[in-house]
Amino acid sequence: MNSKRIQKTGAWTAGLLLLAIPFAFTKKKVERTTKDDRPNVIIILTDDMGYADVGFNGCKDIPTPNIDRIAKNGVVFTNGYVSYAVCAPSRAGLITGRYQDRFGYSRNPLYKPFDPTVGLPLTEQTLPELLQQNGYNTMGIGKWHLGVHEKFRPWNRGFNEFFGFLGGGHRYFPEDYTIVNQDSAKNEGESYRTKLIRKQTVVEEKEYLTDALSREAVSFIERNKQQPFFLYLAYNAPHAPLQATPKYLSRFDHIKNPKRKTYAAMVSAVDDGVGTVLDKLQQLHLTENTIVVFLSDNGGPESDNGSDNGPLRAGKGSLFEGGIRVPFAIQWPSQIKANTKYEQPVISLDIFATIVANIGKISTPKNELDGANLLPYLKGTKQGSPHEYLFWRHFDQKNYAVLHQSGFKQVILKDSSFNLYNLKADIEEKVTIDDKKMMSVFQQQRKKWEANTIPPIFYGLNQEELYEREKKQHQKKE
Repeated sequence: MNSKRIQKTGAWTAGLLLLAIPFAFTKKKVERTTKDDRPNVIIILTDDMGYADVGFNGCKDIPTPNIDRIAKNGVVFTNGYVSYAVCAPSRAGLITGRYQDRFGYSRNPLYKPFDPTVGLPLTEQTLPELLQQNGYNTMGIGKWHLGVHEKFRPWNRGFNEFFGFLGGGHRYFPEDYTIVNQDSAKNEGESYRTKLIRKQTVVEEKEYLTDALSREAVSFIERNKQQPFFLYLAYNAPHAPLQATPKYLSRFDHIKNPKRKTYAAMVSAVDDGVGTVLDKLQQLHLTENTIVVFLSDNGGPESDNGSDNGPLRAGKGSLFEGGIRVPFAIQWPSQIKANTKYEQPVISLDIFATIVANIGKISTPKNELDGANLLPYLKGTKQGSPHEYLFWRHFDQKNYAVLHQSGFKQVILKDSSFNLYNLKADIEEKVTIDDKKMMSVFQQQRKKWEANTIPPIFYGLNQEELYEREKKQHQKKE
């Protein structure tokens, strides 16, 4: 074969290869689409983040360009709520799609690894359990806070994989992880110092915690690009303790308040992590058919961590707007139009209902859901509001809140002080309205809702003494 023939043959072969390369990528995408085109689902949850601390809600001093990408690619809920004003009950509502008061998860639990009564009841079906049963690969990353006893742990509640910690918070620097086993921590405070785990295996982590959680999220997406997956990415930032690396702190020399500066650095670390997740989806051509939800578990505790709830009254722990209205956005490019703003009240309970109603053939949820399928409202095929009323209860404090779709809201303090507000005219909840007839209707609705709830099933974080006393009484009887 002469040299010209060799050159010609080589060019022909190269041409075929050039034609084949894009075809190979196309074929790969078609294989995933043909085999199972159900959407992937990612829920990104932050901890104690203020309503006004994201760009899409007007934040100026903390850039959040990546979190804002979710908002720009989809919908911002201007009146997006969670079902409780502190961490664990809010998470119980989100992951079951039901008011946590229905099953007694109305307190932040004590850290009790050997008590089989302190955790999310097994009668409740979690969203990952349902998706796992229907062929999804599932992973939980970060903060759990839904029970520390073995039977409540993530791998027994629907997650194929888990990376993170089991309690209600954690320190951020690996050198602080001085307790090897999750079971060795004696209380919630000590649990902040436990080593991270990958399911039952203890991990010797080297990275700043937020960066480690983001790393694991990206890895999971890469490993599951060929099958539908569910990822629950529960950052514990910017929950206290306020800890950040020089890399993130150096971005905020313009903030002089030390607490706000560290908080900003922690939010920025989360934003970087969100960016790596979104970039990975884009790289793998998964963006169009992946539902990405972003929200905080409750409002910011402004004086504790330097967060900012903007004009909203109060913060974490309160049933005024600052405790329960949160930054909330969803992107799903194949279904939700970009740059959508939705102003009717929605709640974190809606996430479960929206997912199961729109991901194709799936088994019916075990329990009645309290959330609504939001997609028809976002597409404009259904008018009105997803909810006529939303409800909140703080059982121990005897505080309640009831929100009507019109924007009128009743806040009840200690079951004795009744206050009515019009949020459309008074978002700061400063002006009480005297309307006895409306107050009476709100009361009737609340009692009707409360008839389907039960008291808390375990003692909370501030009730350790009561817990120990009752435990001793039980031991004496035995």
